[in-house]
Amino acid sequence: MRKLTRTLVGAALAVTASASFADEGMWQPHQLPQLADTLKARGLEIAPEKLSSLTEFPMNAVISLGGCTASFVSPKGLVVTNHHCAYGSIQFNSTPEQNYLEDGFLAKSFDKELPAAPGSRVFVTESVTNVTDKVLGAVTDKMNGEQRYQAIEAKRKALVAECEQSAGYRCDVPSFHHGLEYFLIKKMEIRDVRLVHAPAMSVGKYGGDIDNWMWPRHTGDYSFYRAYVGPDGKPADFSKDNVPYEPKSFLKVSAKGVEEGDLVMVAGYPGRTNRYRTADEVQNQFEWAYPKGRIMREALIDLIKETAAEGSDARIKYESTLASLANYAKNFKSMVESYHHSDFLQRKQQLESDLNAWIKADSQRQKEYGQAVKALGELVDQSQSTQARDLIFYYMYYAQAPQMAKKLYRLAHEKQKPDADREPGYQERDMTRFKESLARMDRRYSPDVDKAILSFLLMEYAELPKELRVPSIDTFFGITSKVKASVLNAHLDNLYEKTRIGDAKTRERWMEADVATLDEVKDPFIKFARATYNDRMRLEKADKALTGEFQQWRPQYMAALIAYAKSKGQPIYADANSTLRVSHGQVKGNSPKDGLVNLPFTKLEGIVGKDTGEEPFNAPAKQLELIKQKQYGDYLLPSLGSVPVNFLSTVDTTGGNSGSPTINARAELVGLLFDGVYESIIGDWDFNKDLNRSIHVDTRYMLWVMKHVDGADNLLEEMEIVE
Repeated sequence: MRKLTRTLVGAALAVTASASFADEGMWQPHQLPQLADTLKARGLEIAPEKLSSLTEFPMNAVISLGGCTASFVSPKGLVVTNHHCAYGSIQFNSTPEQNYLEDGFLAKSFDKELPAAPGSRVFVTESVTNVTDKVLGAVTDKMNGEQRYQAIEAKRKALVAECEQSAGYRCDVPSFHHGLEYFLIKKMEIRDVRLVHAPAMSVGKYGGDIDNWMWPRHTGDYSFYRAYVGPDGKPADFSKDNVPYEPKSFLKVSAKGVEEGDLVMVAGYPGRTNRYRTADEVQNQFEWAYPKGRIMREALIDLIKETAAEGSDARIKYESTLASLANYAKNFKSMVESYHHSDFLQRKQQLESDLNAWIKADSQRQKEYGQAVKALGELVDQSQSTQARDLIFYYMYYAQAPQMAKKLYRLAHEKQKPDADREPGYQERDMTRFKESLARMDRRYSPDVDKAILSFLLMEYAELPKELRVPSIDTFFGITSKVKASVLNAHLDNLYEKTRIGDAKTRERWMEADVATLDEVKDPFIKFARATYNDRMRLEKADKALTGEFQQWRPQYMAALIAYAKSKGQPIYADANSTLRVSHGQVKGNSPKDGLVNLPFTKLEGIVGKDTGEEPFNAPAKQLELIKQKQYGDYLLPSLGSVPVNFLSTVDTTGGNSGSPTINARAELVGLLFDGVYESIIGDWDFNKDLNRSIHVDTRYMLWVMKHVDGADNLLEEMEIVE
């Protein structure tokens, strides 16, 4: 199977390379030379091979923030990303008296820069190595699901441990094509990250949730960090003695920008796409999971807003959470609408019917792939049998008191094992991050809000059938199918009154405690973690066994899809998995519905047209006056007659690409990817070349605001701006 895998994947890429001007696909850098003819025909002025080298310009200027993307834009470690990617750090440093979220922040000198939120990182990818044979060499056909999971996990951890013997690096071994291939990825981990500049909310989040995922857009979604290292040039924890990191290369910032039809490329770390899921998985996701998830998110938004008054310290603590909840609530809404207005499911069902017919037409194909299709379908059904409980447990993450207690108690147990045998997240390599998660809680936690969230989720949990509920959770919280909210809330009042989980020093002390010590702790949430531990481990063991079964059959299903696509001359590329990818396309509008034509650019005057003086359409007075006076400076786009604010392109992107540098044919920064249009949100599952569009902040608007509104001349002088 491993030999077959390499052959099929390579053949599929060769097919893809012949599909000229296809905008679909988030490509691994090493694949880009195969797209050379397409990229050159579109106007690429640098060698395509440059895009495949992680240690050369421009790819070594593209970095990950661990959930968002960013890029170096100066020789002194200046980093540009989206405002919403830096939102947590802006919020972390904000208080009611000094509200950087509302007012913006600018450090005029290095010593005025603020520490980013605990846990903030800059990751510079340095190498990607195919380790498929090493990972799958540990697997045998006789293994059951749990054994297979453990064998693959052990091999991945061993490869990571060997890679991380180099101090200052973070390594991981993600799978590609859902387990057909594995790559070892080595990244420099810069731990001292500081906030340098963020525009006011009325620029960086102009239009707020109303405009989110919409076009036309007028949002200045950009902010700046700086990466620092020790005096020796190596990654180090925050210290006043640290110095700005000097990257091997950085992107020049274009003040000329792009025109309609120009080639643009986006390099970044897209999170997850699901374009090779089965028809049953698609139907369940769009008809059950997304609708339920949207309801859950909107309920949590309402709870937070009801419990934490606007402008209060509690509300500031939850602003980042609210933004995330609202973002994906709207995302889920669009997913469902797009699904019901399309033939997506029917096309998936037809594909599976055609695939099965193709397999059955040949005895060798039946032998290679027939069992995988049937087995995968059975596993999908099995995984969906507990999804109602799984959904509630997922959202329990937002109730921080029980979540933190579970983490601390789990850590005590994991520390009893050799480091190599510990669960990921609890190894020695994870302890710095673990401590930082304790510190973040101080500016992300309010007992009243947390209690409201937990109460809501437990009442939802109480409605589950008894066979899906967990006995120890039922016992601890007094859950029955007839439990009353008033009774549960009285119990929770008592728990939150007595807990010390909100105290930073107490959390730090518990982090160092062993199991015997925590077993003597009387804190109610530590008691909860202790009382439910065995049941939680039982559920986790069952989940790993199921994952191991998927690890056997999903790759074989993918091998069948790749072989079938090859037989039809169709492209296959790996789903996004938070690893470095490059997409290409052009600046272009679209027509998402009859009678509606979207132009590719918006301009400054659109800000004035939307402005009401009230959030989220409350642009700064200075900005409005400059626009009325037509003070465009050096950033006018003659064909537009104004300064462009945002633009559309056909590049294929998804969540995680936020903050990704948008580069032109010369690899100059011309924009920052920050969103997609409402109609293309379903692109995580189904690519439509006519509807898919990504939204970018135009660098001309970013530079205009920095120069004329915020007076960020020090940063403009630091960057290399191409006129």
